[in-house]
Amino acid sequence: MKNIRNFCIIAHIDHGKSTLADRLLQFTHTISERDAKEQVLDSMDLERERGITIKSHAIQMEYEHEGEIFIFNLIDTPGHVDFSYEVSRSIAACEGALLVVDATQGIQAQTISNLYLALAHDLEIIPVMNKVDMDNAMPDEVEDQIVELLGCKREAIIRASAKTGFGVDLILEAILERVPAPKGDPNAPLQALIFDSVFNNFRGIIAYFRIMQGTINKGDFVKFIATEKEYYADEIGVLKLKQFPRKSMSAGDVGYIISGIKTSSEVKVGDTITHVARPTTDMVAGFEHVKPMVFAGIYPVDADDYEELRASIEKLQLNDASLVFEPESSMALGFGFRCGFLGLLHMEIIQERLDREFNMDVITTVPNVSFKAYTTAKEMIEVHNPSGLPELNYLDYIEEPYIIAQIISKSEYQGSIMTLCIEKRGVLKNQVYLTSDRVEITFEMPLSEIIFDFYDKLKSLSRGYASFDYHIEGWQRANLVKLDVLLNGESVDALSMLIHRDNAYNFGRKMCEKLRELIPRQQFDIAIQAAIGAKIIARETVKALRKDVTAKCYGGDISRKRKLLEKQKKGKKRMRQVGNVEVPQSAFLAILKLD
Repeated sequence: MKNIRNFCIIAHIDHGKSTLADRLLQFTHTISERDAKEQVLDSMDLERERGITIKSHAIQMEYEHEGEIFIFNLIDTPGHVDFSYEVSRSIAACEGALLVVDATQGIQAQTISNLYLALAHDLEIIPVMNKVDMDNAMPDEVEDQIVELLGCKREAIIRASAKTGFGVDLILEAILERVPAPKGDPNAPLQALIFDSVFNNFRGIIAYFRIMQGTINKGDFVKFIATEKEYYADEIGVLKLKQFPRKSMSAGDVGYIISGIKTSSEVKVGDTITHVARPTTDMVAGFEHVKPMVFAGIYPVDADDYEELRASIEKLQLNDASLVFEPESSMALGFGFRCGFLGLLHMEIIQERLDREFNMDVITTVPNVSFKAYTTAKEMIEVHNPSGLPELNYLDYIEEPYIIAQIISKSEYQGSIMTLCIEKRGVLKNQVYLTSDRVEITFEMPLSEIIFDFYDKLKSLSRGYASFDYHIEGWQRANLVKLDVLLNGESVDALSMLIHRDNAYNFGRKMCEKLRELIPRQQFDIAIQAAIGAKIIARETVKALRKDVTAKCYGGDISRKRKLLEKQKKGKKRMRQVGNVEVPQSAFLAILKLD
């Protein structure tokens, strides 16, 4: 056990985490020259294109030092805030962490939030300053920032370049010397933490685990504590680029278990594995059910594809356990699903994967967060969809989720960022100057306000410099109203939303104006109205296309023209009763982009 080191890499998006992992694998000869490619651990096409890690990965390396072989387990983590639960479980499986900071950009919001996660688990932090070979690198300034953040000595910071391989040997030595070997008793009852799972079409669910205490052998009868399910360990082993089966594994080891599980709900990240015959008395601490925060309806463009869409989402859920869905129907869009996501990036990735991996054409409704509605009878109802809101006469009050947002930016953009946050109903909690020209601003604000275009606006205000990170803080009472959109008096449920009363009038007016541009003209007038309850707050009309029926009358008595016009008017009235209005997909997308 003394020769095992378990570590992870934490960094902000695009600070060179996956590239550094590639170099470590090459230095330890874990991958042959033939298998080497950029971002080896990012297996999805989507990850490669966007340059982000979506699923975390684990890989074992062997490092020779003074004739002794050491085993390094790298447990890679996704960097984005939406996947922070996965990050926290990966961190719980390690004893040390490489903190990678980009020498051209300095410390950013997610660097800090993931660092706090690591410190909470008492990990040994090794600071690495990456990209020092770049022309616009500021090594001394960034070093000052790291020293200030960690309180470490300057000599402890390793300067490296993951692209060229400079400094990678020093990183490996630092892991060996600074990261403590795992503690644990191989003879104690088995206690293993599941930190990730992947789905394989032939073998079912493969769970990745780290053994805290005890020993597991192939064929053992094991139990997953949180789900209370029991299985035989058909195969256990370690993870290199491929899976290498082993007969037995003990405390400190990181590996995988295959036990023929077919449904993703049976394997939860953060669960503990133990033996049925000799169970452990306590779970590994920190397990929780992941709660989705953002909800949206996903509907097939062609109604006949409903069953196919269900099968596609189920398969996706096997690979991504944090996706939840339930069937729902809408007057405007037919049958579909209400899906819950961890955040906006998660939602975007699921849409993209449905399109790429399953070839599904889908319409996504306006995303919204979940609310807690309290009725006059003191009942609490979780509302994921505005149409699920109780009637106004039964409704007492609504609570909405609040977040603590940390924004790190250059101080010259501070004013405009604050204005943006205050517009979004934010309350300033704190501001700290990290250096003379970098400021960290902390705001408390409603999650529903950042869901539409907050991130895009923040990036454009700060010319791409500001970095943003948030965590859910709790629930607060909110003055929310349900805004409905009516077409010819019929409510379009897919466009209704819960919105703050102060913003409802403006938003309703803009929505009507936008829909007037997007809805194609018919043979009859279409009234577009925005309403709160029974009160209409805005109206626009899409004018009818009309034929000039009086063209053939020239001269003569006015009554002949009037007769034709009256006839046309009756026809229009009848047409309006039977005609229905199609809302194009572009209208749903345009609502998201409403400023």
